[in-house]
Amino acid sequence: MSGTRTRTVTRAEYCVVACAEAWRGAGEVLAAPMGTVPTIGARLARLTFSPDLLLTDGEALLVGDVPAVGAVPRVVEGWLPYRQHLSLVATGRRHVMMGASQLDRYGNQNISCVGDWHRPRRQLLGVRGAPVNTLNNPTSYWVPRHSPRVFVERVDLVCGVGYDRAAAAGPSATRFHRLPDVISDLGVFDFETPDRGMRLRSLHPGVTVEQVTEATGFALTVPDGVPFTRDPTAEELRLIREEIDPMGLRDREVPA
Repeated sequence: MSGTRTRTVTRAEYCVVACAEAWRGAGEVLAAPMGTVPTIGARLARLTFSPDLLLTDGEALLVGDVPAVGAVPRVVEGWLPYRQHLSLVATGRRHVMMGASQLDRYGNQNISCVGDWHRPRRQLLGVRGAPVNTLNNPTSYWVPRHSPRVFVERVDLVCGVGYDRAAAAGPSATRFHRLPDVISDLGVFDFETPDRGMRLRSLHPGVTVEQVTEATGFALTVPDGVPFTRDPTAEELRLIREEIDPMGLRDREVPA
């Protein structure tokens, strides 16, 4: 990729492409993105390399078209009430990309509280559906601000189940447990290591390994020669900028 092209692609657009890649080859499963950039990424995947991906309007409708973020869908394929959505979760036919207030080296996630459970410093969303998500369908994570406050040595409360705790719980927990990707504004991470500790898989262009390690509160596995996150194609950039996110909402989540 030329120097000129590198300068014209924003960090947010690299994040969108990285999120889209999480659904590559997913087949006919429900994409459940949480956050602006993951939503754009899921729609980009549907329009390019994952045409069978199922999308919703964010509420209770399966949509047949791919509207711009914030626009009303023109084609509705069906109704997806909450009970049916939960059946997809429980049978593994969904790939959710959740947020994380805290995330540790083994993929344990916290979105409930910061500090001691009995007297938390901050009250957050609550555990919600995180345990069922992580034990029944693929669960990836999106972190728009990579920092040691999010990437911690030990989460204050386990909501989403990580690899170490799933292994400790036994086969009933590990059978369908899979955390494919962690994507932040600095890079892409996975757990493809012998001990299932977090590994740096790619850096977004303009980011260094040192920046990532300094912004992470535990020791990452860092392979030799970490590649950069792949470039968006010209068509992908057109789709992002003109069709999916013409208002540039991606840059509010990941500033240029």
